[in-house]
Amino acid sequence: MPEMDIKEVLKYLPHRYPFLLVDRVLECTPGESLVALKNVSYNENFFPGHFPNQPVMPAVLILEAMAQATGILVMRTLDSLPTENSVYYFVGVDKARFRRPVEPGDQLILNIEILRTVRDIWKVKAEARVNDTVVADALIMGALREVDG
Repeated sequence: MPEMDIKEVLKYLPHRYPFLLVDRVLECTPGESLVALKNVSYNENFFPGHFPNQPVMPAVLILEAMAQATGILVMRTLDSLPTENSVYYFVGVDKARFRRPVEPGDQLILNIEILRTVRDIWKVKAEARVNDTVVADALIMGALREVDG
């Protein structure tokens, strides 16, 4: 299943509105890489308060969108769905760079590539693009953990 619509995305992520930041998966090669899409709309709940005269998507939410895409790739790689007792946590970030603002109307393309897994910590290279221009990139770490229900 290389492409996933929003119904499939919702199976792999526990996030819901207003914090779901992946609209569609365009490509997925489990164990290797994923390309996802986030449509950035003026109706997003953060725009009225984040530079109202020049609305931009907060950098931390771009990072979160990349982390959510990472969670989908890891779960697909494990050939598993999250359960009520498990959560894929964003546990670290290195070398984050934000190169250009993301504005209402942009389509954020999230490119995720698995670099390695050590003791169930997944490290990925994450990149966000708008119109083939890199707007952000980072090395992201995450881990699937059991939680108390």
